Amino acid sequence: MLIYDQEALTVRGHLQFGLNAVAESNLFWDLAATTAPSSSFAPDTNWLEGYIKPGISFTYQLNTGAVFYGKLSAVSSYTWGTDAFDTGNTGATTLEEAYLGIRGDLGAGISYDLSLGPRELTLGTGMLIANGATSGFERGALKLGPRKAWERAAIGRLSFGHVTGTAFFLVPNELPSTDGNNELAGFDLRYDNPTGGYFGATYVDVLKSASPYPQAAPGGIGAPMVITGARDGTRTIGLYGKTNPFAGRLKNWAFTGEVAYQWNNRVDLEAWAGRVTTEYSFTDLPWSPALALGYQSFSGDDPNTTKLERFDPLYYQGSPSAWATGSKSASTFINSNVNSLTMALRGKPTQQDTWTLRYSHIRANELNSPVQFGQATRVNVNGNIVSGVTDRHLADDLFLEYNRIVNPNTFLTAGISVSFPGAGIDNVIGENADPWTGGFINVVVNY
Repeated sequence: MLIYDQEALTVRGHLQFGLNAVAESNLFWDLAATTAPSSSFAPDTNWLEGYIKPGISFTYQLNTGAVFYGKLSAVSSYTWGTDAFDTGNTGATTLEEAYLGIRGDLGAGISYDLSLGPRELTLGTGMLIANGATSGFERGALKLGPRKAWERAAIGRLSFGHVTGTAFFLVPNELPSTDGNNELAGFDLRYDNPTGGYFGATYVDVLKSASPYPQAAPGGIGAPMVITGARDGTRTIGLYGKTNPFAGRLKNWAFTGEVAYQWNNRVDLEAWAGRVTTEYSFTDLPWSPALALGYQSFSGDDPNTTKLERFDPLYYQGSPSAWATGSKSASTFINSNVNSLTMALRGKPTQQDTWTLRYSHIRANELNSPVQFGQATRVNVNGNIVSGVTDRHLADDLFLEYNRIVNPNTFLTAGISVSFPGAGIDNVIGENADPWTGGFINVVVNY
């Protein structure tokens, strides 16, 4: 929204708000009844959540040709009722963006962009660095997740032609109740092909952290060990790319690949992750359907070794269209010790309407090892304390999503989803578990 535009100064206002209605049945396949029977966790619930994000930004053209710019915004959110994590009737107002920056050209095709202060930053495909803030719990708006900006950020970009290098220092905006005092630094180098596609590499160094890692008990018998402050010193390097190397012969195809290697000598960590996807667009058919197939995998801790092999997904983009492992299952399993075979079929009956059907077959990489963080630690029928699952098949998720562009500023999204538990979940419960179902409808307005 243009507020002021005179000579070198332009000032704009920003306003985004959203409202989301959610209903869930048999949450988490009612695992709590077996693993935490004293919690009185209710597996059926519905709630309403909302947020508002006002802001203001400016650009100022300097005499040198450079542009001085900045933005200030905040988020106020609330949840009415009890959400999926048994939290509700709560919310918070927090600072979102508050940064100043300068960008310009150095000549010879070289440009720069430097900024300091809280702001959003996504690198690569969002596998490692994307979601800089946490919503839900005491902040409310669990599903909408309106917070994205890092609490502190120093970002420098240098571009030459189609190559961009980004150096960064980041502090995530974590929940006060679970703040791990994390600080990250690193760089990203990316090439964008002018004919389509890209290649890049990201390096992330955790400079400081109090966040713990779980480690499987020897042989998988016993509660997992929690290593306090284990994330401190973890380093990750990732490679990513999207292209069609056979564009002449395989028209309408796209291929994407990502791989990451992670290590921390202080806690003897060595882990890996990766994904491959292929997509084909049926441009000549009604609704212009597109079919995408993919496989992604994140290493888990082998209970038969002393090394820690559990992949730390850091701050990934967890939406079903990005790096979520499943639709409903993504609320249960983070991207560690899981793999998933995925399919997405998308159709557009009109320019304003999009239907997407997603399917995920989700499995564990390591048995008797923490699948998320060890919350399912329990006593088995033999009286032994165990963690993780005894069968690799975790779940099969189906998700049908509808998106409607009501007007250039208003967006409607609705969805229904079901997660059918696999033998791994059935074995935890001790019988065939019932499916977990749910649905939502939300409206987001953005100026």
